[in-house]
Amino acid sequence: MKFLLLVHHNEAMFNQIPEDTRKDMLAESVRLCHQLHDKAQYVHASPLQPEATAAVVQVRDSKQTVTDGPFMETKEQLAGYFLITAKDLDSAVRIAAQIPGARIGTVEVRPVREISGLPNE
Repeated sequence: MKFLLLVHHNEAMFNQIPEDTRKDMLAESVRLCHQLHDKAQYVHASPLQPEATAAVVQVRDSKQTVTDGPFMETKEQLAGYFLITAKDLDSAVRIAAQIPGARIGTVEVRPVREISGLPNE
């Protein structure tokens, strides 16, 4: 079963963490990806660019609107993700607890709905 682990943290607070610590966290995340790969649980993972680089797209009555950034009223922003396979939610939660971002923010664990007809399925 696939799970999407959504890493959320406060971007402003993250930027105040010393750069060496941030590099260590990234290296730890990369090591976790390799560990998951060795167990055939890794699908994909990546940090995201800052929220200021985002665009929000809406289509209403066939009219497209594009605005800068997510602009959600929240203290934490989506910072990255891990797409993994795990036998159940409990296993996915155990993996989420190993993500460095869980120590400074939160990791949302969501089962991925499997549908047929997609490329590479």
